Amino acid sequence: MLIRSAVFAAAALALLLLPQTIALAQDDTAKPAHQADAPALPKRPIPYAKLNAKPAKPKPKPADAQASAGSPKPPPTTPKPAPPAAAAPKPVISAPAPDVDAAQPDAAPPPAPVASPPAAPPPGPPAPSARLAPGQPLPAAELEAFVDGVMNDAMAREHIAGATVSVVQNGQVLLKKGYGFSNLNPQRPVDPDRTLFRVGSISKTFTWIAVMKEVEAGRLRLNQPVNLYLPEKAQVKDQGYDQPVRVANLMDHSAGFEDRALGQLFERKFDRVRPLDLYLRQERPKRVHAPGVVSSYSNYGAALAGEAASYVAGKPYERLVEDEIINPLGMAHTTFREPHDPKAGLPAPMSPALAADVSDGYRWTPGGFQRRDYEFIEQIAPAGAGSSTAGDMARYMLMQLGGGQLSGVTVYGPTTAQAFRTPLRQTPIGINGWAHGFMVFDLPGGHRGYGHGGATLSFFSNMVVVPDLNLGIFVSTNTDTGRSLVNRLPERIVQRFYAAPDLFPRPGSPDLAQRRSDYAGYYLTTRRTYSGLEGFVDALQGGASVDVSRDGHLVTSDSSGMAAWAPEGDPAEGRFIRTQGAERIAFDLADGRARAFHVANGTQAFIRAPIWREPRMLALLAAFTAAAAVATLAGVAARNRREFRENQIQSRASLVQNIQAVLWLLALVLFGFWSSKSGDQAQVMYRWPGILMITASACALVAAGLTATTVLVVPSIWRGGRRVDSWSHLRKAFFTATVLIYAAFSADLALWGALSPWSG
Repeated sequence: MLIRSAVFAAAALALLLLPQTIALAQDDTAKPAHQADAPALPKRPIPYAKLNAKPAKPKPKPADAQASAGSPKPPPTTPKPAPPAAAAPKPVISAPAPDVDAAQPDAAPPPAPVASPPAAPPPGPPAPSARLAPGQPLPAAELEAFVDGVMNDAMAREHIAGATVSVVQNGQVLLKKGYGFSNLNPQRPVDPDRTLFRVGSISKTFTWIAVMKEVEAGRLRLNQPVNLYLPEKAQVKDQGYDQPVRVANLMDHSAGFEDRALGQLFERKFDRVRPLDLYLRQERPKRVHAPGVVSSYSNYGAALAGEAASYVAGKPYERLVEDEIINPLGMAHTTFREPHDPKAGLPAPMSPALAADVSDGYRWTPGGFQRRDYEFIEQIAPAGAGSSTAGDMARYMLMQLGGGQLSGVTVYGPTTAQAFRTPLRQTPIGINGWAHGFMVFDLPGGHRGYGHGGATLSFFSNMVVVPDLNLGIFVSTNTDTGRSLVNRLPERIVQRFYAAPDLFPRPGSPDLAQRRSDYAGYYLTTRRTYSGLEGFVDALQGGASVDVSRDGHLVTSDSSGMAAWAPEGDPAEGRFIRTQGAERIAFDLADGRARAFHVANGTQAFIRAPIWREPRMLALLAAFTAAAAVATLAGVAARNRREFRENQIQSRASLVQNIQAVLWLLALVLFGFWSSKSGDQAQVMYRWPGILMITASACALVAAGLTATTVLVVPSIWRGGRRVDSWSHLRKAFFTATVLIYAAFSADLALWGALSPWSG
């Protein structure tokens, strides 16, 4: 039984892949009502097809009629509302670049990065052309039927309780609809005009608009140190870096901060929520890169930017975005406030009317939907505290497509509008960077989108505007299984109507197959904590494996799944495009060997890890350690059955070895048990680090300390006593082998940050 437990523990430690530590700026505004009893919730996916009447199939029109120019029909009336769906686009990575010196609104915008060359078409018959030209409007009825199909299928397959969608084009709302439920007990359908979803990091776009409005007012400059615009206690410390963090570094996530989240990004209990300025002082992250070197997504950096805009404007952040963006646009169902009792030092709470319309958040389990507690994120509001409806987000997208104007209201001027279409710095070909805080998306058909994704513990959201199509798409879900749906929907709409279908996957390259060793390996994300127990967990789950298939495709694998890529040009150049789709990655090469890679929109880079930072090496050492510990204890049981003698040094060394074996097995079992309980991200977030993780780390730390002692006595063990020496050469060799195994495992755990129980 002990051996079985040890083997399980070693395997569990090797596979310790937590759900991602809340990647994007997360936020949600869920109703603080009392929790419904779990048994009252549905045990199976909701039959969405029965909730909304199926729209009548549009009659086919002649091709020339569809192609004719003219205004689109008014959007159909929203049938029975359904719950909103939270969306979050895939994290993407920005390439390292020189210092940022962003242009101000009164200066010419910085040059856009070099455009990527178009991918060579795959062999075979010519692909059909796109159904609609960029100037042609979407047919509203056909759009609704298509979106209904995508949403209903995904929600049933992926177990999503509720979702909401809005699509705008040419100054009109083409689609505004809810799917499923915002609350399951009692059941309440999603209303696209009333049901608030927590939009997570989409909140950051409000922060970047607020920053640029302060630039327009002359109170803030992008190329100046952010410390000039912060209260003294919130200012960024040097931490050994000569270059200051500039405002522009915050907008393209190149300030150089590590990314910390566990135990402090979200709060379940309102009494733990702190004012923004206090949070910025108490949760200050380490600086791990010089400013402007590499983009690494930072919620803390966005919060600093919001604090800077608030400080120079002379009003609290929540009131700033209300006065400058939300109220002028008539977004009556959008807020950065949260539902709670009034508390000194915190912004006023959300109004009762809005709080009553906030969707609950859900987790899907084999037993059914579980309602989650409200996730407070007010302490870092500029990074993710926004809540909104599909209807309000439609107005928000129309304003962006209108260059900062909507219905006679000007939110920002033309220079700022251009900035939100212009990456702040040059990036590798195919990597889009950050357009002054907005993500840049490559879409099918060569179209380019701008926007942001968002995620909380339960909600996923996505907002993409496509200027050349005058199109905007928003989608949000209220269940923790919604990530894939919100990532896919904007791309699928553009692919369906404005891009030729992908008939053939892009072929691999025989040359790439011969260069496997140049790319294959394990790469660690720059978006992580760099030390301590959170660093240990981040390194285990925040990496990507890269390999090359026999047919010459690059294959990447991370916590979100696997993807295949084809070389875009010469494989030696390090540029790749998805075998189907428009997504790209680019590698940094040194002497022909990959040292890092970057993914399209700039949230992080992946750096090649040395072998001792690879999970497989940690797993191998864990397995050897478990085997050595089990063999040690088995030897004790065997030796107790016969009389044996040993000198004093050997006796003490044997005792220490036995204690080590127990401690290592206990540490491995606890690490494994913690891993088995880590599937619920909310529990990991709220209870971090927890008694299991702390105890496991403490056991490993003591065992590692004892290992240092046994290393010193190995020579004495081999010398033995003059008259009494019962240890055979085999016993001495076994003792030495266990010491070496424990020492190697101790060193590797120390490098991973696992030997610091105080660091949680």
